[in-house]
Amino acid sequence: MNSPISSSDSLKVSPSLRPAVSRRSFIRGTSVSLALPFLDAMLPRSLRAAGAQPPKRMVFACASLGIYGPSLFPKETGKDYTATPYLDLLKDHRNDFTIFSGVSHPDQNGLDGHSSQQTWLTAARGPGLGGFRNTVSIDQYVAEKIGYETRFPSLALSTSGQSSQSYTRSGVMVPAYSKPSQVFAKLFLDGKDWEIQAQMQKLKEGESIMDTVMEEAKRFERRVGAADKEKLDEYFTSVREMEQRMHKAEAWVTKPKPKVDAQPPQDVDNESDLIARMRLLYDLVPLAVQTDSTRAITILVQGGGQVIPVPGVTIDHHNLSHHGQDPLKIDQLQRIESEEFKAYRDLLTALKSKKEGGGTLLDNTMVVFGSNLGNANSHDWHNLPLLMAGGGFKHGQHLAFDAKNNQPMSNLFVQMLHRMGIEAEEFGSSTATSLPGLV
Repeated sequence: MNSPISSSDSLKVSPSLRPAVSRRSFIRGTSVSLALPFLDAMLPRSLRAAGAQPPKRMVFACASLGIYGPSLFPKETGKDYTATPYLDLLKDHRNDFTIFSGVSHPDQNGLDGHSSQQTWLTAARGPGLGGFRNTVSIDQYVAEKIGYETRFPSLALSTSGQSSQSYTRSGVMVPAYSKPSQVFAKLFLDGKDWEIQAQMQKLKEGESIMDTVMEEAKRFERRVGAADKEKLDEYFTSVREMEQRMHKAEAWVTKPKPKVDAQPPQDVDNESDLIARMRLLYDLVPLAVQTDSTRAITILVQGGGQVIPVPGVTIDHHNLSHHGQDPLKIDQLQRIESEEFKAYRDLLTALKSKKEGGGTLLDNTMVVFGSNLGNANSHDWHNLPLLMAGGGFKHGQHLAFDAKNNQPMSNLFVQMLHRMGIEAEEFGSSTATSLPGLV
């Protein structure tokens, strides 16, 4: 039987291997604690000298009601493609992402036209059919391999309800969080239940968590170098901005609505505001990965039978996705999806604006946006809309594969696993360890 390590043994650590600041460092105030971002001071001196890099992360966001292909896919391939209406919204990040076409999971005919939502991150065949049992999703595979290195092995988010696309190895869905305030509390608030509730009430009233921990934060800043101080300033600013957005979003719930002398249109409750909910979840991503709270995040952008409060939209989202080539419906669908792409753009901007390890947070974070439906109008699961930004890949191109004989999306998954430092020869329905042309 091995003898326990004595306290004297635990101190025998080479100074070159000892970080100046623990990677699990927090700044604390009364009843709350705030995780710190990844700082140079958290690396052992020997690794800092060797130019060690921060960890890699992956983020998946899926628009469950599809993305209108003609507004997304370019006609040209390679780097010199002509931007489509949706890609033009991402023009400031053209060299930060790759657009894929001719990619899908095989054998996705399922119980109904939306069953492939269950398998977007697993690639299991025949979703929902008799005897179907889902397989592990890529984020949960990552959680199995390296999840112990972060406070949360993974984070499943949704714009509505608890449905997610994250599945355990047993095929059990991991429930999603849909309330940004709950996720914020999980990530950044510590203490007993009543203390957390008290702090959340303060946030609702506009008092920042930074007000509570600022004195200790100032003491901590004196212990780190100039580069780390700059990162801390960016991070603290992000925390304050996130709190302000949460406060404003919650205020609309109780704010009296204007009176008009007209018949009311179809009622829209708070969950109908898909874009605002999507944006609030996206706002949490930079904070979650910057603090290394998790390295695997999934976000289900759950469209449904509500009218999305976007100017010019009067028809429910699900009906618009089945547009039947009706120009009026396509126009309204494009209005909604344009807002989704603007939200994606702003997420990339936020990640790119934050410095980390000699680069940016986006350099170390793979951000995938797409859908489980290639043509939502006909429930077609071939030729999925798919973009990936960041992660240190060489982007700025359209990689187009055979429209009839699609490349397995799982090949991209294996390539992403390798970027995460996870040795895997296969995943799901993969036939190779990478997608041709993605370097």
